[in-house]
Amino acid sequence: FQKAQRLAAERETAYTPFVPQAVPSSSYTAGEVDTRSDESAEQRGLLVQSRRQEVLLLDNEIAFNEAIIEERDQGIQEIQQQIVRYDCSDLLGHVKKNSKSINAADDIGTHIENSRAATVQAKSHLVKAAKTQRSNSSL
Repeated sequence: FQKAQRLAAERETAYTPFVPQAVPSSSYTAGEVDTRSDESAEQRGLLVQSRRQEVLLLDNEIAFNEAIIEERDQGIQEIQQQIVRYDCSDLLGHVKKNSKSINAADDIGTHIENSRAATVQAKSHLVKAAKTQRSNSSL
């Protein structure tokens, strides 16, 4: 904002509007020419001052609008960062959830293998028990 004010002040000092010099007609007397030139000089001075104020106001308005734009850009960037953080957090949650499912699938596979081994062992025990029972009943 200060930079914009400095720039406005520089423009104001450099600004000199072109005001054409009035050429008095020969019908005016010397006294009339002096009063008219004084009036026109005063009017030129007021016009210059008015234009400088307009330029300064416009420069201040531009600086204000640029500050608003900058503030909005920062707000947009903050919102984008929040969205990215939320998405990353959400993604991390999904990864953890899926890794638990994968681990559970590995555990299921291990349980299946253990159950198969236990079934094979149980079958062998049943075969032995059947043989033992046949031999005991034949006695």
